[in-house]
Amino acid sequence: MELSQTTTKKQVNKDKPSISLLSLTVGSFAIGMTEFVIMGLLPNVAEDLNVSISSAGQLITMYALGVAVGAPILTVLTHRIPQKKLLCLLMVLFILGNGISVFAPNYEILMAARLITALTHGTFFGVGAVVASSLVSPAKRAAAVSIMMAGLTIANIIGVPLGTFIGQHMGWRASFGSIAIMGMIALIGILVFVPNMRQENTGSITGQITALLKPKLLLYLLIGALGNAGLFTVFTYIAPLLTQITGFAEYHVTWILVLFGCGVTIGNIVGGKLADWKLMPAVLGLYFTICIILTLFTFTMYSPIAAVLTIFLWGAASFAVFPGLQVRVMNLAQNAPALASTSSHSAGNLGNAAGAFIGGWVITHLAITSLPWVGAVLVGLGLILGIASYLAERKLQQS
Repeated sequence: MELSQTTTKKQVNKDKPSISLLSLTVGSFAIGMTEFVIMGLLPNVAEDLNVSISSAGQLITMYALGVAVGAPILTVLTHRIPQKKLLCLLMVLFILGNGISVFAPNYEILMAARLITALTHGTFFGVGAVVASSLVSPAKRAAAVSIMMAGLTIANIIGVPLGTFIGQHMGWRASFGSIAIMGMIALIGILVFVPNMRQENTGSITGQITALLKPKLLLYLLIGALGNAGLFTVFTYIAPLLTQITGFAEYHVTWILVLFGCGVTIGNIVGGKLADWKLMPAVLGLYFTICIILTLFTFTMYSPIAAVLTIFLWGAASFAVFPGLQVRVMNLAQNAPALASTSSHSAGNLGNAAGAFIGGWVITHLAITSLPWVGAVLVGLGLILGIASYLAERKLQQS
């Protein structure tokens, strides 16, 4: 990827990569807040807008669908816009969506505002991953992506609890106002610190889609979706699992989830370094580790101390795999890295939705205690596909 005539890539890597990456991290932090803070504010939203809790819950569902379906479409339509300009436009759209949420007079307007912000989600992470990897040497691409993605994980530790606190004490609209302010900070950071980059010839829309529809690339999108499905099969119902089976009081669950978030953040950074060291062995090794941890959780869920330790390790391993998968997908679609990266997030969100559905089915037809091993099976399916693909590639290289 070529830089503008006034800036060389070497200069960017030497002088500005840290602050540039930090600007992208702030943007991902804001997006993480707007995605997850609504979960703690559903009763407040439902009461204020005179809708049921289940109707308010559709604000979460539609956001996920907006990411899954809308993000690739938006990425295709904007593929000729230079990355920095596109990131700025996405943050303006993000600020607009959250601003509308602040003043939404009814449920329908709030739903529309959530869809607007959802459109920015996948495209921002897709384009942001491409920009982040371009700011550093090839040997540090996964680490750079993990730093940008760290904003999403840190949002779960700091941003979501803070946003929930603001919403519960100042009204849910104040939460979205604070998120809009975070978006403004990210926009300023991108404008000032992210270097201008000349856009490579990305080809036609048909060419972009053709690059995405490679069987091997689609396979890795499926592998990522299976990993997320395994994660959310358990994570969606982690609160009732901890209270009903492990025996924790409700107020303990919040702190356990904060610990999970700490594991997520550590895992995300370590996973980036592992992927830069050995990409596919790291991804496959982490999938295997997740399978083991979830299988162990089937037994450790009955012990408070063992359960907490398992949850921490599970969070670390589950999110350590994301940077490597992201780089792998971008490598497989060299002619459409932003679209491939965005599609990776879309596949992940479909996995989230599928995992929540599968978890609900397991609770209804089996038992809540079956969630961990079912999650392990889903991740195991992704692992099997990954191993088969990796061995086929090795065999092809040796022939």
